[in-house]
Amino acid sequence: MPDAAVPTPAGDEAPYQYRVGEMPEDDRPRERLKRLGGSALKSEELLAILLRTGTAQEDVLHVAARLLHERGGLRGLASTDLATLGNAHGVGPAKASTIAAAFELGRRAAIEEGGARPTVTSPQDIARLLHAEMELLQQEELRLLILDTKHHVLAAPVLYRGTVSAAGARVAELFREAVRLNASKIALAHNHPSGDPAPSPDDITFTREAVEAGALLEVPVLDHLVFGHGPGRWVSMREQRLGFT
Repeated sequence: MPDAAVPTPAGDEAPYQYRVGEMPEDDRPRERLKRLGGSALKSEELLAILLRTGTAQEDVLHVAARLLHERGGLRGLASTDLATLGNAHGVGPAKASTIAAAFELGRRAAIEEGGARPTVTSPQDIARLLHAEMELLQQEELRLLILDTKHHVLAAPVLYRGTVSAAGARVAELFREAVRLNASKIALAHNHPSGDPAPSPDDITFTREAVEAGALLEVPVLDHLVFGHGPGRWVSMREQRLGFT
């Protein structure tokens, strides 16, 4: 299958871009997926299936390859917020939602680990589940791990995007889904886009309020991790006794 053409500097004659409709039918991404399975396709081919169409200037495979290049690969694309992705040339809100939904399904499948739900008993377990994904996020995000009596992860919803320190009034929301799922415990995690995982005073206040609310509801907070950039750059607030007594 011909490779998608890459953009050329202004003033240079752009190479001819092969379009999906011009390829032999068996070489088109959707047909290859049916015949060979997803593992046989390149990342840009899988992304092109989600995008479905390109633009008047770019074939869908070229749009997919450009997006992956601009966002630094799949991990960068997965961590791109919906508004930024929707504003990318050749994407738009509807396609951005499709891409975000696909990544979310993949994230949930990874958490379920083929049906055997992961167990969280330590800050290392929380970091192993969430750090690789959350360290790349471009805005602050608060995530929840909802645990059963054996510390298996029942769900891992995104609770808040923005500034976690501004979420003081949202402490009750931490426990809404936990109570619905009859959780035994919860764990919290959020990222610092600056890259520095040191908890702020507002982080400590928020954690203390969450711990106190959990004690009243008999759904203890196991830990609250703050993620920075790079391997091992995270802080367990329980280990540091920040917000925990």
